[in-house]
Amino acid sequence: MTIRETIEEREINILSPLAAKARLSWGREKPELPETIRTCFMIDRDRIVHSKSFRRLKDKTQVFIAPPGDHYRSRLTHTLEVSQIARTIGAGLNLNIDLIEAIALAHDVGHTPFAHSGEIILNELLPGGFRHSQNSIRVLTRIEKHRDENGLNLSREVLDGVLHHSGYGTNKPQAATLEGQVIHLSDKIAYVQHDIDDSIRAGLLKIEDIP
Repeated sequence: MTIRETIEEREINILSPLAAKARLSWGREKPELPETIRTCFMIDRDRIVHSKSFRRLKDKTQVFIAPPGDHYRSRLTHTLEVSQIARTIGAGLNLNIDLIEAIALAHDVGHTPFAHSGEIILNELLPGGFRHSQNSIRVLTRIEKHRDENGLNLSREVLDGVLHHSGYGTNKPQAATLEGQVIHLSDKIAYVQHDIDDSIRAGLLKIEDIP
């Protein structure tokens, strides 16, 4: 039995019955032979971490277009905070941490520069509007490259979680996996907390202003 097979067997025996299992993955657009060490979700996570779009998150601001210091959040630090929160929740619910981490690390790779203002302007200018979650899928499946081919060829569970992370509603169905739904909640927890923290740091809010 390979290391990967041992990990997959452990997932079947230990994780929640409702958790995603690597052995039962929905697969990729282009089938790949399994590795001997990493599960499919581990491979996805590693491809995302080593991608150019992930590295570019460090220079994209989170709230302020031109923050006056080095201690304000960027898209990269936000992504890492979402990943930490989601992994903690996932551990408590006995979900698949590798899938959670892959979705968390990829969820904002399609975000614009200039904080949310960039997305708002593009949404006004582009026919059909602009959604960063949809652009993240475009980045992951078309713009990034893996072995000289377009797209990272990620598992369908990861792409589903990225696409549906930003909100639910009539036109925004929830992620198909619990791991993807955890990312949606963790994203909200992270940005509510750190947007307040950065606003206090910038002098736009005071602790007393918070209800």
